[in-house]
Order: sequence, then structure tokens, then C-alpha cells
Amino acid sequence: MRHLIASVFAFLPFLPPVAAQIPELSKSVKQFVRVYAPKVVPTHVRVIDGTGAAAVEDQNIVIEGGKISALQKGADVTAASGMTVLDLHGYTVMPGIVGMHNHLFYIARPNLNSQRKYEQPVLAPQMTFSAPRLYLAAGVTTMRTTGSIETYADLNLKHDIDAGKFPGPHLDVTGPYLEGAVSYFLQMPHLTSPDDARQLVEYWADHGVTSFKAYMNITRAELKAAIDAAHKRGIKVTGHLCSVTYKEAAELGIDDLEHGFFVNTQLDPGKKPDVCSDSAGEYTLEHMAPDSSEAKDLIDTLVKHHVAITSTLPVFEGDAGGGRPPIRQQALDVMTPEAREAFFYMRQPTASRPKTEQKVDPAMLFKRDMELERAFVAAGGLLIAGPDPTGA
Repeated sequence: MRHLIASVFAFLPFLPPVAAQIPELSKSVKQFVRVYAPKVVPTHVRVIDGTGAAAVEDQNIVIEGGKISALQKGADVTAASGMTVLDLHGYTVMPGIVGMHNHLFYIARPNLNSQRKYEQPVLAPQMTFSAPRLYLAAGVTTMRTTGSIETYADLNLKHDIDAGKFPGPHLDVTGPYLEGAVSYFLQMPHLTSPDDARQLVEYWADHGVTSFKAYMNITRAELKAAIDAAHKRGIKVTGHLCSVTYKEAAELGIDDLEHGFFVNTQLDPGKKPDVCSDSAGEYTLEHMAPDSSEAKDLIDTLVKHHVAITSTLPVFEGDAGGGRPPIRQQALDVMTPEAREAFFYMRQPTASRPKTEQKVDPAMLFKRDMELERAFVAAGGLLIAGPDPTGA
């Protein structure tokens, strides 16, 4: 079955409402646009509307000025002036995908070897050119960057995509990571106080970012200051946490938590306030069964505080084992030699790594996270999703 992402197929997602003037597209954008006309009518398509309703066969879609204006029963249409009609028997049209945990960088591990050993510091090279094209090719027409390394570049890229200069999805740019005084990454700001966190939020909110992401070593006081400053601007805060537990973050007012339940540290042995535990959440995930009192209390807290959970199962699936799709030569062809080598090293099963590094069965953790995510949804929680594509 051939598929078509509606907003990518007819126009790229930055095009304006019907009444507005369609922007002039640059040469680099036009090569990715199959049809560029004021009115486009794909005919005889199968429609998936994204609401959960059953697919509807044999439909015509009327697209005007980059927006769907009508959905009609399938019929042959004669093109009028300014209209392009497409016979698309056998195609399926679906809404563009909204990616809720995406990045415009990848992780580089210097001198990575087959044992997954590498040297410090870990780096995060920017992918301003290739990432937007790859997302768009995969059907992602809107995405949140969920943590930014080069925030000025991300904001300028957003503006140029909106103006038709570059191909890519609509970007909701997250500000620089809200990280504590120590960090795994040199390229993240290292907060020194709650006032420092507030100032960072205010500065980047003034410059156009639309969300913020707290990271692993932030303190509760810094997180609270950032949340309060962001909420005053109508901006939400998410987090990949460790030093702060999920329950603490919910009670502080955080809006979203990343990576399912993988990085909640509330049951970790020796967990100290405002300090990331050695387990980084593995112990808690292993010991928090969905039907346990701890899980029920946590999920109840998250739901009552309207905290969403972002599932990022693809970034953990590799370590869980099981079947994988065959490697596509097209994917290898777009990689640099260094990225290709790292890809093969990271793709190796966890069984190939030293036993001392395998603290908990990854397959068990993967299954447990899915169970907790399902219990969260069943309790009324809002579950969103993204791939967290950081090179693994």
C-alpha cells in the first residue's frame, strides 16, 4: 500500500491559510514539492484522519492554499484554471506526523569501539541541513526539538523554513537544556542557581523558543524557578530527569516528562535530593510493577497534575533485543564514514558487551516501561511520542 502524507504531498507544511498569499519557494525547496498550485484535488484515495476512526475508502480531498478545505466522495474531476487534479487510486492519505521528542543534532562518541567504549567529552554535532530533510521524508510535518544545542541556529532555521527558503517540518524550538552545575555534555548551559535558571528562560522566551527541557542534574529549586518563569510566558517545560524524581517534578508543576518511565529515580538505592543516582532510574523501573502501590500513587499524581508522558521507545528498543529490519543501503549512503562506523558499533546486540555493563535485563525494562505507559493511559494520562534520534 502506497502512503502519502497529505501536507507534505501537496505543499510543505509552512504554507499559510487559504486567504493568505502562498510564499515563493526557493530552488532547494521546490525540488521536494511535487505539486505547487493554489488548488489541488487528490482523487480516489483512502483516508486515515488520525482520530482513531476507521479508514474511509475512495475519497477526494480538496486542498486550497495549503489547507484541506473539503473531503468528498471519490469521483473523477476535470481540472479548472489554477487547479491540479491527481488520480491516486491505491494511495492512502494520512495527517502529517507530529514528533514530540526530536532533535537537530546527533551524539558523537569520540573513538567509539566495538565494546561501546569511547573517550570524553561526548559531543553533539548540529544537523541543520540533513535532519529537517530526513524528518520530512519520514512524514514528520511538525516537530518539537526537545532540547537545543545550537538554539540560534534552530530558531533561524525555523524562520527560514516558514519563509519557504529551506525544506523541513514546522519547528517548535525548545530552548537550551536546563542542566545543573555538572553535566554529561559540555555544550549544555550549566545552571548555578534558581535565578540563573529564571534568567535563561526569560532570555530565550524573548527570542522565540516555545518550550524548555530540564535535564539530568538540575536541582528542584532551579527547576521550580524555570517552570514558574516559563508559565508566566505561557510556555511549557518538559524534562529528562534524574536528580529530580517524577513525583517531585509533578508537584513542582512540570508539564511533561520524557522517555516514558525509564528515568524516574524515586526508588533508586541511595538516591539523594537534587543528585542523580548511580542507577539513573533502572532500579526504579525494574522494581515498580504497574500494579504496585508506588506505581499507582505515581500515576495518580501525574494525572492529577496534568503531566504528560513522552514515550521514546525507539531509542531503547535496540538494547531490548529481538528482530530488527534489515539495513537499507540508502540509509548507509547518507552517513559519513565515521557515522556509519558508529552506527554498526551501536547496532550490535547488548550480549556483545561486557557482562559487567549489563546491570538489568534491557528486554525486561523495555517491557516494564510499556506496561507502565499503558497503565498511565488507562488512568487518563496523556501519552505522546517521539523517536529521540540521537544516533543510536
